[in-house]
Amino acid sequence: MSDEQRDQSQDPSQGAAAPAEPAARPRPEPIRFYGTTWVDHTGGYALRRTALAAGSLVAAAIGAYLLRLAYEGLEIGNVGPFLSISVVVLFAIATAIAFAKTWESFGRRPAPSSDEAALKGLKTIGFIGSLLAYFLRSLTEAPGEKLHRAEYERAVAEYDRRRSARTGNPAARRRPKRRK
Repeated sequence: MSDEQRDQSQDPSQGAAAPAEPAARPRPEPIRFYGTTWVDHTGGYALRRTALAAGSLVAAAIGAYLLRLAYEGLEIGNVGPFLSISVVVLFAIATAIAFAKTWESFGRRPAPSSDEAALKGLKTIGFIGSLLAYFLRSLTEAPGEKLHRAEYERAVAEYDRRRSARTGNPAARRRPKRRK
């Protein structure tokens, strides 16, 4: 029986161990809008970063203009100073929190039990803060690039360390002769 026939006849679920495949070199995790171009800054990386920074700033300006129109609608509706001031303070606080949480998310991954899910609504209300954080981070790097680069370099270093520890087939090694 040839090796190919033997391999095909063995069912891994019946106790026969499948041959171990060597671990593949780690691949970089893609970043939204950038893919994996952040690794070596190719494929229009600089143009994307510039366009996304400008786009997020324009979107923040449009959002601020829409909030201004909404505030003017409250003034036209003559709802009173308490409600008008409350709306402005609410949006200011939501924007500040959204900015801080978005900026923080570029530097570390959220813990599995964190309150990120509970803050989604607040970050939606304070969308201008998130857009401004994205704009400011885009001026220096792709948002989240530093975090992804550190994780990728750590994974590659660990992979290289594991690969360099192996020196070949251990069964083919010569054993030292014993002295009698």
